[in-house]
Amino acid sequence: MQKNTSRLPQNLNWDDLRYFLEVARTQRASGAAKRLGVDHTTVARRVRELETALGTVLFDKSRTGGFVLTAEGQRLLSYADAVETTVHSASEQLAGSTQSLTGHVRIGSTEGFGCFFLAPQLARFSGSHPDVSIDLLPVPHFVSLSKREADLAITLERPKRGQYVYTRLCDYRLKLYGTADYLQRHAPIRTVADLRQHAFIDYVEDLAFSHELLYLNRAVPNVTANLCSTSVIAQYHATLQGNALAILPCFMAGPNPALVQVLPDEVVVTRRFWLCSREDLRKLRRVSSLWDYLRAAAEANRPLLMGASAEMHYVDAMQANDTLPFA
Repeated sequence: MQKNTSRLPQNLNWDDLRYFLEVARTQRASGAAKRLGVDHTTVARRVRELETALGTVLFDKSRTGGFVLTAEGQRLLSYADAVETTVHSASEQLAGSTQSLTGHVRIGSTEGFGCFFLAPQLARFSGSHPDVSIDLLPVPHFVSLSKREADLAITLERPKRGQYVYTRLCDYRLKLYGTADYLQRHAPIRTVADLRQHAFIDYVEDLAFSHELLYLNRAVPNVTANLCSTSVIAQYHATLQGNALAILPCFMAGPNPALVQVLPDEVVVTRRFWLCSREDLRKLRRVSSLWDYLRAAAEANRPLLMGASAEMHYVDAMQANDTLPFA
């Protein structure tokens, strides 16, 4: 298909760009169809029609790679993305602030925090705002805000570049845990030096997605991990089997009575979560409301996150934006 260097056709409409955006994000016609609520053949047809209207190829298609953006597709993506945000913002402004929250928000998070903390908190938010659909992505890797893999991201590291808004969400602590059975069957632990005689569970060092996760040998020098995983949830379940010790987030391990803190005053790791969003998306009401709710929920659960309590608390999702007056 020969590239058309003239200006965009006048009959290009937003509906065409919606199909393009969803295919670009999912890289599959079937995935885009599911999100759009149409048949996958309709998605493929609309993409072909858009390419014809523009006179250029937007995707390279393969059986294994799916729909991969061409250079022209990448160029269109930035414009279509901006159009989408503008349309959503205009809709909210015209609807007025009294209308209930609606729309879709995707939240990316570290795996443990997403499953053990965000999932129950977001379930409460959804109960108060049933017209907002939420995708929670608790994954053991970073999600890309620039590629719109998520609208909000909770990360271990602050963004270093890009048009992002971010704030410190919370600090949290990790401590050394084992089962009571393990501690009864193995050599007593009275000092950090005693830990050299014990087995540990840790991250796969060369596959850890953040340097912030490599805390075992800094907190407990000269110990050996005989089981490693890229998943903190896998480490948690392995620790429950009673054959090794592991450094785990207090918000995960603390509420489980089967796990006991080991040297709680000597082995303590403190880390920080950052809440991030693109500048343009941060202005959307549904994103702004979730932003405020997550900050309020983290503040209400500071004792749980810092290992001083095993109880989770919840905040009123309707009032969360009044709890923290600044971002």
